[in-house]
Amino acid sequence: VQLQASGGGLVQAGASLRLSCVVSGRTSSSTTVGWFRQAPGKEREFVAASFRAGTSTHYSSSAKGRFTISRVDAKNTVYLRMDRLNPEDTAVYYCAADHSLILSSLRIANQYDYWGQGTLVTVSS
Repeated sequence: VQLQASGGGLVQAGASLRLSCVVSGRTSSSTTVGWFRQAPGKEREFVAASFRAGTSTHYSSSAKGRFTISRVDAKNTVYLRMDRLNPEDTAVYYCAADHSLILSSLRIANQYDYWGQGTLVTVSS
């Protein structure tokens, strides 16, 4: 499985961005795709996930209400729409995938087998 993340950039506080993650290779109805982010000097943290081909969606507390994860299977793409961005959202955003995650593990980065290269989001105040 290969993942290609894109869509990052420099925006002002309050703006919106949509990140894209193209997933290629072997996927199935059991594949979970997640978004994580890593700010300078901090650990990688969970942002959102589309569990098992979209059966359910899940968000971190900081993302809930502002970010939306969605998928277009015909394009093999998972999106992360981010609204009302603030400087604390500045980070490199990564998409990740796994074929066998259980619900209790989807927020844990080291449970994902496949990772994209990351896309930088910078939010200025």
